Amino acid sequence: MRLRITTPLEVLVDEEGVTSLRAEDASGGFGILAGHADFLTRLEVSVVSWRRADATQRYCAVRGGVLTVAGGREIAIATPEGVVGDDLLRLDETILASFQASEETERVEHVEQARLQLNAIRQIMRHLQAGRRAEVRL
Repeated sequence: MRLRITTPLEVLVDEEGVTSLRAEDASGGFGILAGHADFLTRLEVSVVSWRRADATQRYCAVRGGVLTVAGGREIAIATPEGVVGDDLLRLDETILASFQASEETERVEHVEQARLQLNAIRQIMRHLQAGRRAEVRL
């Protein structure tokens, strides 16, 4: 099979001769072998692993993304950020922790942004209601 892992800025992996792949989505871990049905899923922050024809194992920590299988031979992963390596322990401990912390920061920022937007809407509504009350009195 052919595996291609890309970010918006670079192609991290473009390999032919992949015999199997393991990844993780919201439902848990799963595997892909040659001849797999066409498939599309959203990946979690995780480590994707694959085995080459020469029996060596490779890894790529991904910060989420989308995995597709086409024609049972083409596997493509598009991720916002990824790090390729041969040391699973290092990827698992340092890179994944960094990706998870980044995701948590983004969640907190999103909540704060929503809170600010709601406060702005409330202020606008108060201003508009005060204007209507003034018109009624005239």
